[in-house]
Amino acid sequence: MKKTLLRGLFNVLPLVLSIWLFWSLFESLDEVGSFLFGLVHITELFKGAGFLLILILLFIAGLLFSVSPIAWLYDFVIRQLMRFPFFKTVYSSINDIASLMSSDNKNKSQQTVLVHQANDTYVVGFIMSNDTPEPLTNALPEGDWVPVLFPLSYQIAGITTLVKREDLTVVDWSFEDAMRYNLTAGISISAKDKEEKEKKTPDNLPQ
Repeated sequence: MKKTLLRGLFNVLPLVLSIWLFWSLFESLDEVGSFLFGLVHITELFKGAGFLLILILLFIAGLLFSVSPIAWLYDFVIRQLMRFPFFKTVYSSINDIASLMSSDNKNKSQQTVLVHQANDTYVVGFIMSNDTPEPLTNALPEGDWVPVLFPLSYQIAGITTLVKREDLTVVDWSFEDAMRYNLTAGISISAKDKEEKEKKTPDNLPQ
């Protein structure tokens, strides 16, 4: 009875929380959009009109930022605001998180690697960039050094270690699947990995 209840809980809970999170985001953006409609005295609208308005405004903003004068003006305003220490701290933190989530800023050179340890063990890491800042390059011994990330939580916190490329073992494994495996210590694997594992398991072996 208890085992069955827990199985149902652990299977349903992620779905319920995900739906709740996206619905809360929808409600919040819809309220903001409805407020903007209220500024121009438009009140009788269908549910979700405010959310659609926010999406349209974001799309327009994306088009505007593709125009050089608008992008230059925005960068100029941000540079002026960055003179205030508190704004700089808050803006930089939020901007870094947004950059990590942005598909436009995802580096195609991201690779899953194994880093050999002194006790003959390996640690799963990720090459996030092939470029090392010049101050670090000048301070390090001669060699091809690359930054390797060892994540601690979902792509927000982690330890960046500079490792020689020759000491890395490149793994043919997607960034998302390897990240999921790394953060859950192997408890969570993708459906594709499960399918491949089942194909490799002989049918006559006991489950």
